[in-house]
Amino acid sequence: MRISGFTFCKNADKLYYPIKQSILSILPIVDEFIVNIGDCDDDDKTVELIQSINSPKIKLIFSEWNLEKYPNGTENAHQTDIAKNACSGDWLFYLQADEVVHEKYLDNIVKRCEELIENKDIEGLLFDYVHFYGDYWHYQNSHGWYKKEIRIIRNDPDIHSWESAQSFRRIPNFDGVHYRQQEGTFKLKVAKVNAAIYHYGWVRPPELMQKKKIALDTIHKGENIALDNNKNVEIFAYAPLGTLPVFKDTHPAIMNDWIKNFNWQDKLNYSKKPSPNYKKPSTRHRVLTKIEKIFFKNKISIGEFKNYKLILHTDKKNKKVNSYNS
Repeated sequence: MRISGFTFCKNADKLYYPIKQSILSILPIVDEFIVNIGDCDDDDKTVELIQSINSPKIKLIFSEWNLEKYPNGTENAHQTDIAKNACSGDWLFYLQADEVVHEKYLDNIVKRCEELIENKDIEGLLFDYVHFYGDYWHYQNSHGWYKKEIRIIRNDPDIHSWESAQSFRRIPNFDGVHYRQQEGTFKLKVAKVNAAIYHYGWVRPPELMQKKKIALDTIHKGENIALDNNKNVEIFAYAPLGTLPVFKDTHPAIMNDWIKNFNWQDKLNYSKKPSPNYKKPSTRHRVLTKIEKIFFKNKISIGEFKNYKLILHTDKKNKKVNSYNS
């Protein structure tokens, strides 16, 4: 059994993505790691950063982005597919540039892949998610933050990244362009794995968080709209961290040095009152968050879109490994 890791990125260095830590977090369990690097800015050091890992497992490929051909976030899916298509493993482990796996989960992941390698009904593996927010000691579990997602798939040419690359679908006879199409697409049949993805995409200095927001808005809405929507805004306004749950577990060891660089606490709001520049969620969003917390202990998100068919759960005896909740 072979496992390939794969990812895509562009300007990961200058936008404060822990891309090196992401790759290193699963490098021990993969036979190769494909990194598709977009046309980065001249002052970005993403290539040098990844090359510094100095592993024969890592294979770099380079591509140019075309937001006109792939609008509305679909360039993310297109770039993901480019990396996926270069993989040779039986299982393909996808990590986005801000996602890291704790070392305590690696054995579980490999064992699950081995258990299911001959079960062709299973097309992918489903992971829990921890969305860190603002700093490394708070996380989001309010309404709208996805609690699970597919991150390992079979090496099947009909399985493609979908929409803006959050997930995957089976798309027979795919034209390679329309990543948001729904007709003729099929949700993957997945099995749960006792492991979590640690998502650090919302943890960076507020001024860099704002630059990342502009970059994402450009990918999804176009440059003109992105610049207009963010004009005169230089610093991202985080939600009041005093309203969020506290993370009481350990981070992946590979993140320790990265976390030591945390130096923007004076720019965060640790109270329960929002800052003047913070855009509050809608009343509906706040009501649903309260209902999910009181009645479902944040384990269920009302109306959440689940882009998968869960047909095989995990052994309940091992669920204690997911101990990140407050």
